[in-house]
Amino acid sequence: MMRNKSLSRWGFILASLIVISLILWNTYIFFNQLKENERAKMEIWAVAQEELAQSQEDEGSPISETALTIIRSNSTTPMILHTVKENTYEGRNINEEVLGNERRIKAKIKQFASEYEPLEVKYNDQVLSIIYFGNSPLINKLKYYPAALILIIFLFILAIYLFYKTSKSAEQNKLWAGMAKETAHQIGTPLSSLVGWTEILKSENVNQEYVAEMEKDISRLEMITDRFSKIGSVPKLEQHDLVEETKTTFYYLQKRTSKLIDFQLNIPQKPIYVQLNPQLFSWTIENLVKNGIDAMKGKGTITISIEKNTKFVYLRIADTGKGLTKSEFRRIFTPGYTTKKRGWGLGLSLAKRIIEEYHNGKIRVTKSGPNQGTTMEIALKTTS
Repeated sequence: MMRNKSLSRWGFILASLIVISLILWNTYIFFNQLKENERAKMEIWAVAQEELAQSQEDEGSPISETALTIIRSNSTTPMILHTVKENTYEGRNINEEVLGNERRIKAKIKQFASEYEPLEVKYNDQVLSIIYFGNSPLINKLKYYPAALILIIFLFILAIYLFYKTSKSAEQNKLWAGMAKETAHQIGTPLSSLVGWTEILKSENVNQEYVAEMEKDISRLEMITDRFSKIGSVPKLEQHDLVEETKTTFYYLQKRTSKLIDFQLNIPQKPIYVQLNPQLFSWTIENLVKNGIDAMKGKGTITISIEKNTKFVYLRIADTGKGLTKSEFRRIFTPGYTTKKRGWGLGLSLAKRIIEEYHNGKIRVTKSGPNQGTTMEIALKTTS
C-alpha cells in the first residue's frame, strides 16, 4: 500500500512537470509568433515609408491613402526613425525625453537592435533611413508570463506541501497525545499499589525517613502521571511564585542526582509572581537540567539563576558540558533532533512548546560553544 502511495505521488509530480513543460513550450511558441507578427507589421510600415520617401523625391508623385493609413496606424510598437542624409532621429511610442539626449538615443537604438534586426528604407538602392524598433508593451508583458506562471505553480506546490506537513504534524500530535494518555493510565495501576505498600510500611518497624522519601517519589510519579494525562489539552495557568516553584524542583533534582553533579542556586529572596502551570514548568526545568547533566557526562556544575526587570523574569540554567555549535542553537528545539546516542529528541521541543505556546514566554540558548558549556534562558512576563 505504501508503495502504491509512493508511485501515485511520483506519478502526480511527473504529470505536473509535463503540464508545466507544455504550458511553457506553448508560451514560448506564442511569444515567438507575436514577435514574427510584430516584424511583419514593421516591414509593411517600412514599405509605406519607402512610398512616402519616393513621393518626396519625385515631386508631384502622389502617395496612396493606404500608405498614409499604415504609417499613422502604428500606435503600439516603439521605434526610432534615423534619417541618414540629415542625420536626424524621429521617435514613435517612446518617451520624448529619450529623443532630446544623444546618449539615451544610442542606448535605445542598441536595445532595439538586440530585439529586432533594423529595417532599411531605400530608394534607387540608396539607404534613406533606418528603422529601429522594439517589443510592444504586450510582448514585454508576455515576456515575464513564464516566470509569473512558474512562481504561481511554485506557490501552489508550496501550499500543498504546507497543508500536507500541517496535517501530518496534527496526526503526529494526536498520536503522541494518545500515547501519553495511555502511559498515564498504565502508570496508574502500579502507582496505586505503591501507595498501599507505603501505608503498610508505616505500620512496620521501618525507618520513617525512608518511607517519607518514598512518599515524595510517589507524589512525583502522581505528578508525572497527571502531566501525561493532560497532554493534548490546554493547561490552566494561575499566579504562582516562580522563585518557590524553582526551589522545589531544584531540591528534588539535587537529592536524586549523583554527588558528582554540583548544584548551585542563585535566586532572589523575594517572590516573583507569574502566570504558571507548576507541573509543566517543573517538567521543563527537569528536561533542561537532565540535558545539562547528559552534556557533562554525569560530572560538572549545574547553575540555576533568576533575574528580574520591570516586565520580564529570566530563569537561566547553565551547565559545564560539551556545549553546542552556532548551527545547533535553533536545531536542538526541532522534534526528533538529538546529539545523544539514545533518546527521542523530544525533551527540548516539548520544553519550547510548554514555554512559548502555553505560557507565552520565550526559551533560547543564550551562550554556548564547544567545551564551554551551555546556558539556556526562559523568559516569562511577570505579574508583580
